[in-house]
Amino acid sequence: MTAQAQQLAGPLSAAVASLCANLQPQVSPATAAGFREVLRRLSAPLQVAVAGRIKSGKSTLVNALIGRRVAPTDVGECTRLVTRFQYGTVDRVEVVFTDGRKQVLPFDPAGMIPADLGVDIARVSHVEAYLTNAVLRDLTVIDTPGLGSLDAASVARTEALLAGEQALDPVSRNAVAGAEAVLYVVTQGVRSDDQQALAAFTAATASREAGPVNAIAVLNKADTIAAETVDGADGDTWKAAVLLAQRQARTLKPRVADVLPVIGLVAESAETGGFTSADADALRKLALLDEATRDTMLMSADLFAAWECDVPAGVRARLLEKLDLYGIRCALEALDAEPSITAGALRRKLLDASGLEGVRGKLNAVFRSRADGIKAAAALASVTALAAASGDAAERQRVHNAIEVLLAKPEAHQLRLLEALTLVASGAVAMPPDLAEEVLRFGSSPDPAEQLGLRGRPTQELVAHALERAGWWRSFASFGATPAQSRVAHVVHRAYFLIWQQLRGRR
Repeated sequence: MTAQAQQLAGPLSAAVASLCANLQPQVSPATAAGFREVLRRLSAPLQVAVAGRIKSGKSTLVNALIGRRVAPTDVGECTRLVTRFQYGTVDRVEVVFTDGRKQVLPFDPAGMIPADLGVDIARVSHVEAYLTNAVLRDLTVIDTPGLGSLDAASVARTEALLAGEQALDPVSRNAVAGAEAVLYVVTQGVRSDDQQALAAFTAATASREAGPVNAIAVLNKADTIAAETVDGADGDTWKAAVLLAQRQARTLKPRVADVLPVIGLVAESAETGGFTSADADALRKLALLDEATRDTMLMSADLFAAWECDVPAGVRARLLEKLDLYGIRCALEALDAEPSITAGALRRKLLDASGLEGVRGKLNAVFRSRADGIKAAAALASVTALAAASGDAAERQRVHNAIEVLLAKPEAHQLRLLEALTLVASGAVAMPPDLAEEVLRFGSSPDPAEQLGLRGRPTQELVAHALERAGWWRSFASFGATPAQSRVAHVVHRAYFLIWQQLRGRR
């Protein structure tokens, strides 16, 4: 086995890699060069781009996911550039210029990418950050400029993205285009053009529109939600965030698999070492204040910082920067419940309160566990696009035939399913809403019970339902569907049948 094959995500990626290798001598030099780039990406870790509007907290969330405060979070020149965080044996920053030149920079004394790169950023394509970080061994995270920036260049880029244009220079586009999946960050309000922005962004990445297979969203800054404005929240901020995330999921579906609430600032502080034992000691002193004083101080950030108490104002300002009022309130409640709690245990309480573990769990379920299929499907989309762009009908047909042979193999069912999900999610194959929702469930989770829409039900019920739906979709494919729907229905039938086989084996 070659070194490249050893790095591939799995058998589907290996099959697509073989397809590319076999086709290279049969296509034009330009198409063959594109195939070589596809092969390179197939052997790289799964690449997830973090997208969203400016000031949505993308970089803060990136730091939390990586577990290291390395991405600048204040608006500056770096936040207007694409930054790729990937595994390296030596920590370093590489500034990549539009002409292909690279300049190596050290991290700043705080371990972050320098706020000032010391170069003309108009000539910078993107930034590469290499970290000796275990999280990045199988996942490359791409931090993207915020849509809706106030500077003229970013406004033009945003408008072009929303119009579906390719706004980046070729090198920058290549840096972003490596992404096979997207984590889209929203705050309290999903704008009417968020669907367009999400579609345009993903179309510029892996030549595939966003769908439940390759996109999830997070509701960041969940602690800023006014609980009293959300029906059913009963005054609970986190419950309000969960309810609002569910509403946003309905708005953004089928573009995303799910929307999860998160408090990026608290997550970053708890996960990157920003929360220290000195912070815990300061919170212990605050926990000793009488209830009326505490309640008054927690009414607003200004009152918390300005109120006279034994904890110095500078220390309280630092707590606000790290945790904001919601995180401080959570920490004080934990101290009330367990006054002797250690600094480490308090940090874990804050991490739990941030919602980061839920986001990581969904990342693992939707992205990591399906990395082989996602990478293979993205690669096939790129191969198809390369053949179409060649302008050679014979070459296009040759590539199409090779792909059909690959997809006809039984082991390629996951690719067929991913293709069907993408067709339904994008609207390329129209389905009645109830059937479309049923199809898209296969992309929301790898768990059979969730795919069946019967979470928590006994195995016997799942087995019976899977067999019943397999039969229904087979009948629909043969007698009630259009040709395009029939192609999807056959794939869904097989998906149900495989679930039936899997569940039957558990009994």
